[in-house]
Amino acid sequence: MTQIGLGAGSDGPVLVDPSVDFTDEYQGRGGPQWYDYNHRVEQKYRPDNAQATTAKGIINSMIKHVILIAVSVGMLYPLLWLVSRSFMPNELIFRDVNLLPNPFILENYSSGWNALMFPFSLYIRNSLIIVVGNIIGQLISCSITAYAFARLNFRLRTPFFVMMLLTVMLPTQVTMIPQYIIWNQLGWLDTFVPLILPSFLATHAFFIFLLVQFIRGIPKELDEAARIDGAGHWRIFSSVILPLMKPALATVTIFTFIWTWNDFMGPLIILTSARNFTVALALRQFIDPQAGSNWAAMFAMSVITLIPLFLVFLIGQKWLVQGIATTGGK
Repeated sequence: MTQIGLGAGSDGPVLVDPSVDFTDEYQGRGGPQWYDYNHRVEQKYRPDNAQATTAKGIINSMIKHVILIAVSVGMLYPLLWLVSRSFMPNELIFRDVNLLPNPFILENYSSGWNALMFPFSLYIRNSLIIVVGNIIGQLISCSITAYAFARLNFRLRTPFFVMMLLTVMLPTQVTMIPQYIIWNQLGWLDTFVPLILPSFLATHAFFIFLLVQFIRGIPKELDEAARIDGAGHWRIFSSVILPLMKPALATVTIFTFIWTWNDFMGPLIILTSARNFTVALALRQFIDPQAGSNWAAMFAMSVITLIPLFLVFLIGQKWLVQGIATTGGK
């Protein structure tokens, strides 16, 4: 039962909980039997600071999540708008502001698939040929070049590496005309060769730098152990370094797929016949200022062209994050 007593240094009677035992705290000090409530009992029952900190952390986390959700909705809205318009009639695409299509039609996909000179599957096949060729070329050439910069000691290695990095700042427009002249003199215009061959020549400085940083993080003791067993540089690269580079190589593969699949300027300059068009050039054919643009069919085919990008990213997301994280941390 709560008792009333005069606390030490208090101006009047205070309430003291008899269940609180302060004997151990004041043993041998000659302190009074009744203690000041504000000085002792309040400390026993003061709210834990950790709880207040936890509550504050929860509030901050909720605010951050609300902001992230709002930003995500803003970023996803164009994609949702594209998907919804692919199921609308052509005359209602820019009149209806609702995301839910009304009426809901599927004819845009069937009509858009055969709306151009050739079926849309031909353009998808052309893009896949170019994408696969670029992926193979980038993986082979960039990995070998990166190993040379990271493990081999040769003269002028540092100047060559710096010159390679400087090419990242070189605009694509600067080399566009010289490359076009070279391909024209070789008779390779309107073919896939100019769009694939450069990837086999280690021309992408970003991928080389990415792989160099990854290889530098691999312990050199593995190379020395293989060299003691009689392995040369090629054996060390193919049997020791290359298997450990899977996360970085997966990152190169994903970036190459996305950038090559979305490339518009390169195929626009090189390819002239409709049979060789990629999906990016094929989508451009739906826009006709004179005869009228088939927006519904173009949006439907745009959704189809986005499906491979989503699948590649979803499948390789783990490798992409791991490759970038390990490259930046090593």
